[in-house]
Parts: sequence; C-alpha cells; structure tokens
Amino acid sequence: MWLTQLADVARRTGYPVIETAGWKTRGHGGMAAMWGVVCHHTAGRADMHVVRDGRPGLDGPLSQFWLRRDGAIFVIAAGRCWHNAPSTSAQHTNSVSVGIEAENTGHEPWPAEQLDAYARLCAELCREFGLSAGRVKGHREVNRQKVDPAGINMDDFRATVARLLKGEDVTPEEINKAVWRRDTVPVPDDYSKRDTNPTWTAETMLRDTNLKVRALTAQVDQLAAQVAELVAAQKEAAAK
Repeated sequence: MWLTQLADVARRTGYPVIETAGWKTRGHGGMAAMWGVVCHHTAGRADMHVVRDGRPGLDGPLSQFWLRRDGAIFVIAAGRCWHNAPSTSAQHTNSVSVGIEAENTGHEPWPAEQLDAYARLCAELCREFGLSAGRVKGHREVNRQKVDPAGINMDDFRATVARLLKGEDVTPEEINKAVWRRDTVPVPDDYSKRDTNPTWTAETMLRDTNLKVRALTAQVDQLAAQVAELVAAQKEAAAK
C-alpha cells in the first residue's frame, strides 16, 4: 500500500508541511503494513535531498519524512524507504514502519519547536494508524548499529506522545525540557566546535576524554598481547 495520506496527517500537527514533488509515488515499492514509527537524526544539515535521493551505495528515498530544525515537515515518500535495516523489531522493518529523519548533526541542541513538531508528528501518525505510543521507537532501539536520535530520552519522548494522544496540552518548552538530555549528546572530537552545545562543560569534556582514553588503552593492551604472542612464537620456532 501507498501512504498517500501522510501530508494530511502531518498538517494536523499545526506545523508547515512541504510536499516534495512526486512523493505520492516515491518509494522502493509499496508498504506491506503500517505498524511502527522510527525516529532518526540525519547527522548533517540541510540534507533533505539526501533523504529524498539517497547517497553513494544506498538509493533514496531513505525516509518518509524530513523534519527541519524550525519544525517544518517535508513529506518525502509514500512507499517503502530504506531507513532501518537490519531491524531488531518485526514492527519496525522498512516494509511496515515509517521513518522520520530530523535535521540534527548528533552533536548539537534540539530546538524546542523541532522537538515539538517531532512529538506531534509521531502522535498524529499513531492516531492515524491506530498505534500506541509504544510503537514509536528511536533508531538505536531497533537497530543495534545506530545511536540516533542523539540526546533524546525515548521513554520520556513516548510519554509525551502518549499525552498528546490523550489530547493533553503540552507546550514546546515542556517537551524540550522533558525529552532532550543535553549531557548525553556526544562531544565532538574537535573541541573547537563545543560552542554548538552550550551545555558541554569542562566536566562533560573531561568525562568524554576519559572514556576515549580508556577505549584506546584497551586497544593498546590488546595489541601488546598480540605482539607478545608473536614474539613468544618466534622464540619457540628459533629454539627448534
């Protein structure tokens, strides 16, 4: 099936909706069903065209929606998209779930209006397709190879979606405060970019550096053990 009602669903959020040309017939075939929603971040900026057209080695569309930082919702495709594979959930495979790619590098703050649009879009999708808030998952929750959406506490996000489904009045500021865990956003390797997230303190960076040093130390220890084994093997061979 083709989800040609997606633009109408998105409009119920109250945020601007941009329908990309040809979206109603765009997809890697039709959907088998609609059982779940997968939340992503793009890891880049101004990358709607990547979501629509794909990237080297992976043809587009990559998701049904692209969510801009100001809350504007771009409708990309009505059919199947390559947004979650391999999936650890039968309800969140490419054939039975909708993907939302939100514009975020993974190392920066989430604007309140973007998170508000994100939660409201998920709520309206759940309402349209008869899903519970529990069917809304972060990419990292249904694919062990992924980390997105960075900084969003998905349990709190789902709780917010559930409130919206009940018709409760939730403000953008409340959603922003509830679901974005600022201190969990990874610190960039280039600390000169730290100003993109004002919540990165000296303590945060020290903790991040410590984790990276521990990982490197473990790698060095592993290499040292391998070298020791090689040296021992060479000595044994020389003694024969």
